[in-house]
Amino acid sequence: MAISEGGLLTDEIRCKVWPKLLSVNTDDLPPLPAGKELRENNKDYQQVLLDVRRSLRRFPPGMPDDQREGLQEELIDIILHVLKRNPQLHYYQGYHDIVVTFLLVVGDRLATALVEKLSTHHLRDFMDPTMDNTKHILNYLMPIIDQVNPEVHDFMQSAEVGTIFALSWLITWFGHVLSDFRHVVRLYDFFLACHPLMPIYFAAVIVLYREQEVLDCECDMASVHHLLSQIPQDLPYETLISRAGDLFVQFPPSELAREAAQQQAERTAASTFKDFELASVQQRPDTVLRQRFRERLRGEERTKSILTKPRTNRFVKLAVMGLTVALGAAALAVVKSALEWAPKFELQIFP
Repeated sequence: MAISEGGLLTDEIRCKVWPKLLSVNTDDLPPLPAGKELRENNKDYQQVLLDVRRSLRRFPPGMPDDQREGLQEELIDIILHVLKRNPQLHYYQGYHDIVVTFLLVVGDRLATALVEKLSTHHLRDFMDPTMDNTKHILNYLMPIIDQVNPEVHDFMQSAEVGTIFALSWLITWFGHVLSDFRHVVRLYDFFLACHPLMPIYFAAVIVLYREQEVLDCECDMASVHHLLSQIPQDLPYETLISRAGDLFVQFPPSELAREAAQQQAERTAASTFKDFELASVQQRPDTVLRQRFRERLRGEERTKSILTKPRTNRFVKLAVMGLTVALGAAALAVVKSALEWAPKFELQIFP
């Protein structure tokens, strides 16, 4: 359901499904955080307080002030609780945008458990002492775009725009940049059900969707960065979600990172997704994506595929992929590659 059209539809369903996607036992939830004890002598408290106070627009319009203020206090406590229990994690600005989404959907107690699991798995790379791993994940954006649309890729490279425009998209799971809460939770349904790198694939399809706007833009860093950093609010979300899933299957992380060093892979949360997936053996949404993609390929003419890249070597790759599907081995190959990738590109975020 989480990757199907429309997602999980209601918060009531999300309260039941999100814990399962994160392998959280709802019958054994931790007690609510104790606010006063958490805030005393806490090195992150002041920064968290400032960020939460600035998060007014993340709460539903028309919510009474006293109710919103109460939720903001709960938001602070959840963040500080997770950080205290996991001293290896480091707070970053934007983390509160993710936590508030869980708080508004499932309530403070369940949100505390879900956010802690998410922070030690999907979000772990963003919570390192440095941004190195975050930069490496951002560097997947351009290779994905290059596989699908070399013209857009080359234009962005010429403009030297880099990938920093997508930083807030990635580290907040788009919670900071989308104004409609319905769209935010729809994306969370999708991201929770998929590989930790799925948000960067979704970022790529947004850029690809805006292809003509990008190519019509002045080819300089300031112009392109300004265009891309202003994310449209009327995106065709279901179409983009479907396409992101297709791109993940057709261009898995391992293929994009084939030249990366293995030691970098061992440092990123997405590289340890195998352990998390084994703990969630009953949840196989990535497999569903692959099955749907193969079924769609069987009903389409290869010459009409919009995902192929007009270069000879890539046509050869797709022909090999088609043969593999015909032999029935694609699922095994893609699963293995999606779980054993090694993310590391030359850092181009800060040229």
